[in-house]
Amino acid sequence: MKKGCLIWIIIGAVIALIVFGIISWGIKVNNRMVALQEGVTSQWGNVETQYQRRADLIPNFVNTVKGAAQFEQETLTQVIEARAKATQVTLDPTKMTAENMKQFQEVQGEVSSALSRLMVVVEKYPELKATQNFRDLQVALEGTENRISVERRNFNEKAKEFNTYIKQFPQSFIAGIRGFTERPYFESLEGAERAPQVQF
Repeated sequence: MKKGCLIWIIIGAVIALIVFGIISWGIKVNNRMVALQEGVTSQWGNVETQYQRRADLIPNFVNTVKGAAQFEQETLTQVIEARAKATQVTLDPTKMTAENMKQFQEVQGEVSSALSRLMVVVEKYPELKATQNFRDLQVALEGTENRISVERRNFNEKAKEFNTYIKQFPQSFIAGIRGFTERPYFESLEGAERAPQVQF
């Protein structure tokens, strides 16, 4: 075998190893992005489950309040309307944008705000607060609000991990080719730092 042929074989083998290494790395990076994206999607399901739990508790809570007191109809109507509006807004975790996340947060925030006002108004009715059914539902709603906070925080952590990974070089190159896009975060809504005020 000639010396020139041997050099070309060695060069070809080195090029093949480099190409194989690049392809293997690309597959590994892609699979990691898929796993992280699935983590975000799975965590989004946990968030939705808690919001659904809250939506399911609200009718029973409203009926308990309505049945136990001559209650401020406007407050009850606000809770019912906020719940109805929130159940109509869904968010596909694979097509999240900052805009549709904001819309989702706003309608869920309206439910939280309406429930907060309802709880403040309930203070005027000690006989209502004394019923076991009301107390059980109140505890369930408070627990659900806590679960929502935890799941939202967990979602933000998963989204951060995914976003960080797809933005880092050289992963960003493959993310761009494969269409992996950044996931938005849950953020505090404007005015969330102020407690709702109800005048008696």
